[in-house]
Amino acid sequence: MIDDASQELRERVTAMLNRERLAAREVTYFDTPRRLTVMAAGVPVAQPNLTEEVTGPSVHVAFKDGQPTPAAHAFAKKAGVQVSQLEKVTTAKGEYLTAKITKQGRGAADILAENLPKELASIYWPKNMYWRKPNERFVRPVRWLVAMLDSETIPLEFDGIGAGKTSRGHRMLSPGDLAIPRAGSAYIDALRAAKVLGRVEREQQIRKALDAAARTIQGARWREDKSLLDTVVNLTEFPSAILGGFDPQFLVLPEEVLVTVMRDHQKYFAVEDSDGKLLPHFLAVLNTDRDPQGLIRHGNERVLRARFNDARFFWETDQKRSLLERLELLRHVTFQKDLGTYYDKTRRVQRLCSWLSEIIKQSGMAVRPGVIHKAACMAKADLTTELVKEFTELQGIVGGLYARAQELDRSLPEATRFAIADAIYDHYKPESTEDQVPRSMEGAVLSVGDKADTIAGMFALGLVPSGSKDPFALRRQANAIVKVIAEIKLPLHLSDLMRDARAGYQGSDAEKKFVDDATFDESIRGFFRERLEFYLKDVRGYAYDVVKAVLAPDADDVVDVLARADAVKQVLHMPEFLAIGAACKRMRNILRQAQEKGIEPARHFEALPDSGPEERNLAAFIDTYGQKIEEHRKKKEYRDALMLLSTARERVDAFFDKVMVMVEDEKVRANRLALLRALLKEFSTIADFSEIVTEGKT
Repeated sequence: MIDDASQELRERVTAMLNRERLAAREVTYFDTPRRLTVMAAGVPVAQPNLTEEVTGPSVHVAFKDGQPTPAAHAFAKKAGVQVSQLEKVTTAKGEYLTAKITKQGRGAADILAENLPKELASIYWPKNMYWRKPNERFVRPVRWLVAMLDSETIPLEFDGIGAGKTSRGHRMLSPGDLAIPRAGSAYIDALRAAKVLGRVEREQQIRKALDAAARTIQGARWREDKSLLDTVVNLTEFPSAILGGFDPQFLVLPEEVLVTVMRDHQKYFAVEDSDGKLLPHFLAVLNTDRDPQGLIRHGNERVLRARFNDARFFWETDQKRSLLERLELLRHVTFQKDLGTYYDKTRRVQRLCSWLSEIIKQSGMAVRPGVIHKAACMAKADLTTELVKEFTELQGIVGGLYARAQELDRSLPEATRFAIADAIYDHYKPESTEDQVPRSMEGAVLSVGDKADTIAGMFALGLVPSGSKDPFALRRQANAIVKVIAEIKLPLHLSDLMRDARAGYQGSDAEKKFVDDATFDESIRGFFRERLEFYLKDVRGYAYDVVKAVLAPDADDVVDVLARADAVKQVLHMPEFLAIGAACKRMRNILRQAQEKGIEPARHFEALPDSGPEERNLAAFIDTYGQKIEEHRKKKEYRDALMLLSTARERVDAFFDKVMVMVEDEKVRANRLALLRALLKEFSTIADFSEIVTEGKT
């Protein structure tokens, strides 16, 4: 929780300083498991004085026969000035009295003492603790508090603890109180001397320690694991590393099981050889500088041996019942209280994946529906195994491993069984935007079908993610669907996918609690549009305006959206498209203003006696190239279509230079509006170029 809380606290303190006119030159941090620290450099000792002009009553009310009325006196008193100091100002409503009020700036120490406790109390924690006062909560009991402005203590209190100049060093290497002479670099120096390092220093020290320990075994290296590294960085203040070992007999267990036990349960790094093969060793990160007698290493080895023995026992016990035999046990495993059991979900996902397989097959892509059907049947069976009950992180993975190890059906060729196992193994993927998509088409279909069923059921119940609340991880699952469709280029439309997924619940008890179809469709459409926008911008790196432009015509076909985004990105640097973007904005504004005034365009453009050559040339462009552009679009040759559109630039420029659209003649005006509407439609089927930011580009 440390990283998120640290960032939030920095943002809150920065916003508070700006709000209070105490803006800092730089805001930095220093976080460890025992402290959250914000350091603001360049904070003024006091707010600058603020002069405001306040408007009072009208002159007519404030003076009568040249003498000030009670209204004038009251306003002057409120402003803290004499009546003679009031000034007159002329506004659209007439003459009014004004007064200039100078507010004396408050001292920074007073403002910080008043506001910092509020910011501390507002930090979001996934879990909180209550103590001392019933209405105060924090992630852990607060033991000490340092708050300083230069060398002076800021007189504030939080959770019953008064601020001071005394911190604490490393719990074991430098116990006791630690005097802080001054805010800023002196604080960091004092902590470093007390064996407390900053985040970057801790990570560097851990990496060096892991490298040094691994080098004691010839040809060995520690397995890079960013998530685990981030975890141990925030578990230590002065880290070191030790090398431990385990009995090589445990290497008969699947690597996934061994690494999960080491990483997720013990926070150990795995050790591998130059070929990436697991070695019977591990690396543990300590929050101290040494283990001279090897007691810590021995204790870690003993704990790991017990965990591996448990894993081996669970593995052997689970093999007594095949995955197929476990299917009936899913009738007793709840998926969601209103949506039934995992047995129900299995049947729904099987049906949905059958429909998806047919769509993919008809598109000409190679897919094995039988493999998907059998994989969907057993995908959730490992939830009943002892190994998954003990190591929940391995759900799906264990199913894939068991399907590969067990003889599911004697009639199945080994290659088919392995394909089924791989699909089960991968069907939770991708678990993040950095994770890989499933390795096979069958795994991809199962992954999409499983996640679509979950999202459809939750949205149909009205359990839509809001703000930071997403208890069923629906955003993550939707991100995964978008990523799989995009990277494997599945011919699936999001609206059809979710409609079919919802149809799987027809006739169930859950359906009685579902929202209506219109509400479901609207919420799903907006939800997936946000996820697709996130994928395009944050994962694929497209510019914000390009994303907005390509999502405007259609946000349903992920593969098509990506193709259009790539085409727009390729041509966006061309001057023709910057000019067309500006012209599209102009066309859209004209058509919107006409609509607001109740002015309707003609049904079709026709050459009128008043139609100038600029109008005729623009209409001729649509007649000449419209069909060719449409053919390119159907073939998804979007760059070729855009290049044809770019040839309209001169005609568009000439039209806007010479032709007035909103003329008095109703027929001429309606005719020109029809021309603009037809042209805008041609430009907007691939992307809405009015969304492209043209300012500052040449």
